[in-house]
Formats: sequence, structure tokens, C-alpha cells
Amino acid sequence: MDKFSKQEIKILLQKHETRPIKRYGQNFLIDRLAIKKIIDAADLNSRDIVLEIGPGLGVLTIELAKSVKQVIALEKDYKMIEILKETLRDFDNVEIIQGDALKTKKDFPSFPYKILGNLPFYLTAPIIRQFLEKENPPKEMTLIVQKEVGQRICAEPPQMSILAVSVQLYAEPKIISYISKKSFWPSPKVDSAIIKISNIGLNKGTDRDLFFKIVKAGFSQPRKQLINNLSKGLAMDREKTERWLLNNKIEPSQRAETLKIEDWLNLLRDFSKK
Repeated sequence: MDKFSKQEIKILLQKHETRPIKRYGQNFLIDRLAIKKIIDAADLNSRDIVLEIGPGLGVLTIELAKSVKQVIALEKDYKMIEILKETLRDFDNVEIIQGDALKTKKDFPSFPYKILGNLPFYLTAPIIRQFLEKENPPKEMTLIVQKEVGQRICAEPPQMSILAVSVQLYAEPKIISYISKKSFWPSPKVDSAIIKISNIGLNKGTDRDLFFKIVKAGFSQPRKQLINNLSKGLAMDREKTERWLLNNKIEPSQRAETLKIEDWLNLLRDFSKK
């Protein structure tokens, strides 16, 4: 991994007349220990096919290629594509694709796969939810995200958020480890977390639109009581809202952040019967 020292990265970028693009969240890993933590967390084997989102210079891609059957490296920046062709030239089990992870076809990929990626803040939630909602979701996702975002995704009551609910509806997220901001170049402003999302496929058949309509109403004003948010957000009579909550063993005075996934699912089922 010496070729990916800070100095070697700078030389490589200069050679291809490019630099880290802030809007793409390009912070390149330079810490060997951090790279090992990520690979170990992914629990890979020689039969795995891995979709890597945002491979950048190919630091993680090289380690993946040594461990799995195939790596599909999905990169948006065309300059990084040129660099990847150079850094990955010795591996015949890596397919490099230029594309936007948020614009992939609904059925892509069509085979069993795992996801690994270093996600910038602004893409974390939409990419996770997009792949969890696919017709063919990944078997697992091992991701590098901002520390605070990882903690929010993995939160439990009484610290739930819409982000936590939107991930935990479909799967079980867990923080594996933390990575110092010093492990990247350029160094981001905050530390990162390695999160693993497994048991993907929970609650299949759920009416997603109605579920999130209820959840969004509940979280519309987080400091207010559920009875206020739900009655207003769903245009329901206050007394009817109170009965609905009590029927599902939820106190009307509770706040949305105190509810478990099962509480929201119970509210959905009961609402659908009305």
C-alpha cells in the first residue's frame, strides 16, 4: 500500500491533471490499519461479488480484488476512471464503470452482491435507502460514513430519527469501528465510522408510501408530542388519533424519537384497517 502514501497520491493526481473534488466528497484513505478494518468488517470470501461505490484511486479496490470473485467499481468522476485504469491494471477481476450510484437501473445488479463504499455526507442517506429498496438489494453493506451519521443510523429509542427508521425498517445497522479524520487525505473536518448493514430484506411487503407518510408526520416537529404531530400531519381528529395511539400501547404524550420500528409498523397496520 506504499504507493498510496500522501505524496504518491499527490503525484498520481498531478499526473492526471486533477485534484480532490470537494463536492464529490473525495477524501482518500491513506491509513493501512483503517483499510484493514474495513476489509475485515466486510467479511468477504472468494465467492463474493462486490459493488464498490466511489472507489476513487482504487485503494480499497485493490484489497477487495485480492479477496473476492469480482469487484464492480462504480465511479462518477471521469478523471478517477482514468486513474483506476492505471492503478487496477494488474487485476482482471475488476470491472470499472463510470456512473452515478443514484441513477443506476432499478434492477442493477441482477445477481447476489455486497456493497462497500466510502460515502460523502450528502449521499449517505439516499444511496443507502435506494439500494435497500431495490428489487434485488445487496446481501450486506459495509460503509464508511461520517461518525455522527453512522451514530444516527444505528440509534435506538429514545434517540431515533427518520434516518434511523428509514434504514432499520429494511435491515439491521451496526457500528463496527471508528476511523480518525487523519486517516484520509485531504483530511475531512470530522471522524468517520465503519457501519455494517445486514439482515437486509426485513418487513418485505410493507406499504412504504403510507409507512413513511405516518413516520414523517410523527417527526414533523420532533419536540412536540405524537398526538399533535400525527393529528395535524395526517389530518385526523385528535380523539381518533389518541385512540389509535393507545390501541397500539403508545402514550399520546410520547415523542417520535421514543418509538421502535415495531411501534411504527403497528401504527401502520392499524391505520390500514381504518
